Amino acid sequence: MFVIVTYDVGEKRVNKIRKKLKEYLFWTQNSVFEGEISESKLRKCMYEVNKVIDIEYDSVYIYKVVNPKNINKQIYGRDLNLESLFL
Repeated sequence: MFVIVTYDVGEKRVNKIRKKLKEYLFWTQNSVFEGEISESKLRKCMYEVNKVIDIEYDSVYIYKVVNPKNINKQIYGRDLNLESLFL
């Protein structure tokens, strides 16, 4: 499945969340990740993310895309996802 994950977490936890999500998805913009992932890997990823966040303060949103061919993504400016492929 294709997912888009966004997050808003406390400053102290931003790097930990970003590093964890980079293990499973592509970083596309500050606080935004996307990519193909199996349901089991997504559960594992979110289990690990859940251990880092403060549920009273932080939020993580997961958008599951049923048919990614129906998404028309337009990028203006830098494509951070493309840059991460060369790092």
